[in-house]
Amino acid sequence: MNIIALDTSTEYCSLAMWLNGNIVSREILAGQRHSELLLPMLHTMLTEIGITLSQIDGIAFGAGPGSFTGLRIACGVAQGLAFAQAVPIVGISTLEALAQQVDTAKVLVALDARMGELYFAAYEKTTTGWSSVHAPLLCRPETAPVVEGEGWTGCGNGFDLYHSILSEHYSNSLQQIIPGCYPHAREIVQLAAIQFARGEGKAAEEALPVYIRNKVALKENERKR
Repeated sequence: MNIIALDTSTEYCSLAMWLNGNIVSREILAGQRHSELLLPMLHTMLTEIGITLSQIDGIAFGAGPGSFTGLRIACGVAQGLAFAQAVPIVGISTLEALAQQVDTAKVLVALDARMGELYFAAYEKTTTGWSSVHAPLLCRPETAPVVEGEGWTGCGNGFDLYHSILSEHYSNSLQQIIPGCYPHAREIVQLAAIQFARGEGKAAEEALPVYIRNKVALKENERKR
């Protein structure tokens, strides 16, 4: 099976292809140029590998949480490709993709949500994939959910930004913190391959971003408080 995955949920723009089990990936620090860079990156990648879109069997994208604009770009491009090629689509949690990146048994994921908040989730590895201990939610660093037991690994730029707060908050649970982690299409395509193998691909029109937060910015009175 050949799968394209893309992620624009952060300032990075990344692409990956699953080619019958082999993974090829690319990334660039895009800032706010995702919509400008994504399709040219895909064209270049297909050319370098020597395949065409007609040989693709499925499309995956980083569904969120993350940048509101970035999630819409990824979803829109993925839908367009899936419609054009009449192939199924899957949206993959950016937080689960972060857990897949560090690939330890127990992972706490914290992604910067701006406005002093985090997108947070906790996962444990099982024989069939990642099991959610705490489903993705929006919280402040000091009110992140408590987890049971020791041996947890922390990752995501939320741990980079709020290292001291989260280190203290999880002082009895954390085994290590891995810095510099952000969602990447490489892990998204790995998780997507599992879903496609289970027959969980959807029609293009069913693809939706996962925002968690329902507004982009605080109102003036909220900022004052």
